[in-house]
Amino acid sequence: MGGQWLPIADIAAAVQAGKLKAVDLVEQSLKTIADKQEYQAIIITLDDAARARAKDIDSRIAKGERVGRLSGVPFIAKDNFLVFGADTTAASNILKGFVAPYQATAIEKLEAEGAICVAKANLDAFAHGASTENSDFFTTKNPYDKTRVPGGSSGGSAAAVALDLAPFALGTDTGGSIRQPSSFSGTVGYKPTYGLVSRSGVVAMGSSLDVIGPIAQTVEDAALVLDVMAGKDELDGTTIDRQTDYTDLSGDLKGKKIGIIKEHMADGLQPEVRTVVEAAVDKLKAAGAEIKEISVPSVDMALAVYYIICPAEVSSNLGRYDGQRFGFSDHDAQSLDDSYMSSRGIGFGKEAKRRIMIGTYVLSSGYYDAYYKKAQLVRSKIIKELHEAFEQVDFLLGPVSPTTAFKIGENADPLQMYLQDVYSVAANMAGNPAISLPAGQSNGLPVGIQIMAPQRADKELLAVGKQVEAVLV
Repeated sequence: MGGQWLPIADIAAAVQAGKLKAVDLVEQSLKTIADKQEYQAIIITLDDAARARAKDIDSRIAKGERVGRLSGVPFIAKDNFLVFGADTTAASNILKGFVAPYQATAIEKLEAEGAICVAKANLDAFAHGASTENSDFFTTKNPYDKTRVPGGSSGGSAAAVALDLAPFALGTDTGGSIRQPSSFSGTVGYKPTYGLVSRSGVVAMGSSLDVIGPIAQTVEDAALVLDVMAGKDELDGTTIDRQTDYTDLSGDLKGKKIGIIKEHMADGLQPEVRTVVEAAVDKLKAAGAEIKEISVPSVDMALAVYYIICPAEVSSNLGRYDGQRFGFSDHDAQSLDDSYMSSRGIGFGKEAKRRIMIGTYVLSSGYYDAYYKKAQLVRSKIIKELHEAFEQVDFLLGPVSPTTAFKIGENADPLQMYLQDVYSVAANMAGNPAISLPAGQSNGLPVGIQIMAPQRADKELLAVGKQVEAVLV
């Protein structure tokens, strides 16, 4: 699966040299999207805007101008990024028809280097989910099996890359939403350190957890995209200083200390997934990595903590969708109170309502101390234990998800769906960078492994990711 596109750096170099035309690359991407519509990865294409940008890039190159490190490279943005040229819906009916008044900083940075956004990808509405089944529009199908989900919430973005719709796509990761669909779709998914990429212009879910990152075919491509997006932004006060040159992926595995998270290899892990992860570990050991089992005792509580803190932040962030300022409004309402209630009642889907109710409950008087405050204390404990683990090893490794891609409709119980995040939420709780890498297949379905690094060690994580990728191919 995948492989139609050259490496991103090679595409840009060929465009800059005049060997490839940006207009042809955009047409290739749009044609592939049209040819593979049955997978329902894309909500809307930006045909006119993309063609105009491509034409401008080719014109500037013909005049001898330098365009940038991503010259003419098409890409796809998850539809919770504000992008000119198309609606931004976050796959929710309440935002249907919303036109972005400004662009996300990440989009601006990519476009400044010559990249061209050709389409917006499907997702679980407001990024609430692990399968894209919570999209208010349609469910994206897994590129390896149309009866299965591609994962979520960035399922459309991961499927788009696996289907060769574009060389890379953007996703968001609040509890695993880049890494899990990458594992299900056989792509590379990168979740940076919290704050490394600006969230300005991206629809908020859980503000202390949300991270923006690339989904690509290789670590090298993901590193280049991150290198363009990373760094401080005055529009996002949570952004942090970047390291230098994330594209320097030199080094080897020999002597690298990699810890296997004991709790993530226990009961609940699908045997087929365990087999692939253990085989990957054996290959790393053969390549000279020092493998050690590491216990992070409180990591078992990460999922429970996440589903208190995340809905609390969701309930706060979704308060702005009130039917008055933007988005859907029920014009049949007889009063302002009726308008608030009916606009939100009609516009929000089931999962958004579920998270609003849970979040409002845990923040309410009498329950704040019992739930939200206690969850934040446990979160601090998880952060401390991960810090202690990284004093013993350089990286932590384990499965991304307990299963391979499941059947559409199989996890109808919300609690079963929430368990998809059991191995991925700790990185969001602690703000650590993590990467999902294709490690093999089970019964024809991709399986990913997750590698986590200390905060702000993104450069080191990408380098080891490249080394692991080379061993697993």
